[in-house]
Amino acid sequence: MSTPGQQQIQDLALEEVMGDRFGRYSKYIIQERALPDARDGLKPVQRRILFAMNEEGNTADKGFRKSAKTVGNVIGNYHPHGDTSVYDAMVRMSQDWKVRNLLIEMHGNNGSVDGDPPAAMRYTEARLAPIAAELLRDIEKETVDFVPNFDDTSSEPTVLPARFPNLLVNGSTGISAGYATDIPPHNLVEIIDAVVKRLENPEIGLDALLKIVKGPDFPTGGIIQGADGIRKAYETGKGRIIVRSKTEIEEIRGGRKQITVHEIPYEVNKANLVKRMDELRIDKKIEGISEVRDETDRTGLRIAIELKKEANAEGVLNYLFKNTDLQVSYNFNMVAIHNKRPVLMGLIGLLDAYIAHQKEIITKRSEFDIRKARAREHILSGLMKALSILDEVIRLIRESKDKRDAKINLQDRYEFSEKQAEAIVSLQLYRLTNTDITDLRNEAKELQEKITRLEKILGDPRELIAVLKQELTEIKKSYKTPRLTEIQAEIEEIKIDTEVLVASEDVIVSVTKEGYVKRTSIRSYTASNGRDLAMKEMDHPLFIEKLNTMDALLLFTNRGNYIYRPVHELPDIRWKNLGDHISHLAGDLAPGEEIIAAKAITQHDDHLSRYFLFVTKNGMIKASQCVNYKPQRYSKAMMAIKLKAEDSLIAVSFIDQTEDIFLASKFGYGLRYATSEVPDSGARTAGVKAINLKDGDEVSGAVIIPQNERRQLVVLTQRGSLKKMKLEEFEPISRAKRGLIMLRELKSNPHRVFAVFLANSDDLLMIETDKEQFAQVELGNIRTNDRYSNGSFVIDEVLEGAPKDAWLALPEIKDEGETD
Repeated sequence: MSTPGQQQIQDLALEEVMGDRFGRYSKYIIQERALPDARDGLKPVQRRILFAMNEEGNTADKGFRKSAKTVGNVIGNYHPHGDTSVYDAMVRMSQDWKVRNLLIEMHGNNGSVDGDPPAAMRYTEARLAPIAAELLRDIEKETVDFVPNFDDTSSEPTVLPARFPNLLVNGSTGISAGYATDIPPHNLVEIIDAVVKRLENPEIGLDALLKIVKGPDFPTGGIIQGADGIRKAYETGKGRIIVRSKTEIEEIRGGRKQITVHEIPYEVNKANLVKRMDELRIDKKIEGISEVRDETDRTGLRIAIELKKEANAEGVLNYLFKNTDLQVSYNFNMVAIHNKRPVLMGLIGLLDAYIAHQKEIITKRSEFDIRKARAREHILSGLMKALSILDEVIRLIRESKDKRDAKINLQDRYEFSEKQAEAIVSLQLYRLTNTDITDLRNEAKELQEKITRLEKILGDPRELIAVLKQELTEIKKSYKTPRLTEIQAEIEEIKIDTEVLVASEDVIVSVTKEGYVKRTSIRSYTASNGRDLAMKEMDHPLFIEKLNTMDALLLFTNRGNYIYRPVHELPDIRWKNLGDHISHLAGDLAPGEEIIAAKAITQHDDHLSRYFLFVTKNGMIKASQCVNYKPQRYSKAMMAIKLKAEDSLIAVSFIDQTEDIFLASKFGYGLRYATSEVPDSGARTAGVKAINLKDGDEVSGAVIIPQNERRQLVVLTQRGSLKKMKLEEFEPISRAKRGLIMLRELKSNPHRVFAVFLANSDDLLMIETDKEQFAQVELGNIRTNDRYSNGSFVIDEVLEGAPKDAWLALPEIKDEGETD
């Protein structure tokens, strides 16, 4: 036989129990904690606080009371939760930077826009604000349903009468299970005008309402951008707008400028905002800010951002808008409890829910008032009848045994009702004067007029609407305030100039053949006299130039790709320390891919008139405007020229299409023609044919010949022979021709062109061999030959090896400028 304890044990699936309990919990927090009611715009804790304060007489016309007394009263009677949650809700309703129209007035520290916590409840005092009385007005007239409180010792309202649309006026925010709400505050005048318009014309559309309700009106002011977002939110309940601080740029001492902030976006913590802006200054994420100060005092909010002398104020402000809470996005999510369910509602839905509630409130109030009036009218008619037969009534009462007997006798003999008889026997002697009958008649007349008016309200919907409009107009007149938030239709696109973020300074940029890149301060470069660049053994410099941090560096690879980096983003490394490898700049380079050229685009370059000219090993050529090589994003290597699988890029040059190009082929052909013959094309194209190559031939080098060029052509062969030629040896002809022969053909071991240069007599040619030997050739010691010679040997192919690489020594950088 089982015991009672065993009989109570149930065998249930865990998922069913968990699902059931979580479902109950979710319903509770959705309906009873986190989401506001669409009718009065209050969450249960807020409603209980206001009701408790009203019940205790803690109203605007009386003195302040300790907040702890109210909190204890709310917890003890209506809201059996922690005192912190009740006090926090109470404090929020008193904060003029959170609530558009304060519902509670508080003495003492109730927090701040900096996120400071309020003083403990034992220190602060509170009372209902005048407008809160409008939420509670007529609650005693059975206008709303009451339910028993948690311990059945008293009752509490399920909703407040709410004589103004509190949900839209003060907004709401909350998170529950599966639902969240974000309803912004609005201007009382605009919302009441919209309700009135909706009452006058129930068919009015959203477009007409948008002319009345311009958008949210935050207690902290600011600027709203995005009319489309406002419209979408009012149409669907969801939408996104931009909220921007109100700022101005002022002139201050010493010809400098200062950005002052007077209003910040809603629910932004001012102290955190100031701290964030100062961190950007300290971390040098932005140049131009010298100091950030919070100058807020009793006169109002003020943040001062003092700028350096040459700072671009507009640029700094735009950067702060983009990277701090000086500008934020606000997302509407207008969810409220409607018909006991959470519903996403647009503007019209919220207005209609409020209007339906008010119609019900006025109807119930009128029914209550008419019941009271008729009951009083019934008593008055009995008193007036009694006064008309006063002597008989007095005699009857004197003859009665007691009060109860007197009441029965009055009912039996003169047909008074029980209530009338009670009123007569309770009548005081002073009321039996001639003036009293007059007062009774006047009161009866007034009551009749009131009953007639109430019957009209209850019987005619138009009369009810007229009453509602009148009451709303009175509220608007009593509590109207000007709009604080400015509305701008378009969202302004924020553009940030690099000069705002980076200090403009000259630096030395170096690139080596093996791909080590860095920028170095002028001071570090000068300290080493420009010598002893840190490199690996067998490496050599490919590019050393003085650039500005505002300039950009482009690194071109043999695979036809390029890496773009602003100079200020290059690693800042001392001259005598090794740079960073290009694999750190672009991790997607293929095995064997190496740098063949480095070019700088300066801030002063005319990108539309300058071109890049590309030449490939297999005889393709392409010209493309520099502007095509300034990407928006540059985390990876990008295509500079489209190459066939077996082809490779061998030369990149700047041109403005006034120069000639000279191409040298491996078999010893030289072709010169104008660069203007190369058509302009985009970044991802393959180009056109540069030279007509024989089978097995390939392009060994290419040089650009500017107008009035005085340098000479220098050709190095694979056998280590070097020859100089005058440019006049090659007259310009057309693109894609074979060209002129410039080496004498030998039957055995013929010379083949290894490299070609355009050089001065005082230039130094460096040659690296495949036996890791270096040769240094002063070109002034090499005599000039004609096209048909093979030049003179500068290295011994047998002893020193064949050329593996060759380059002209880079000139020293002059006019380095002053050291800091």
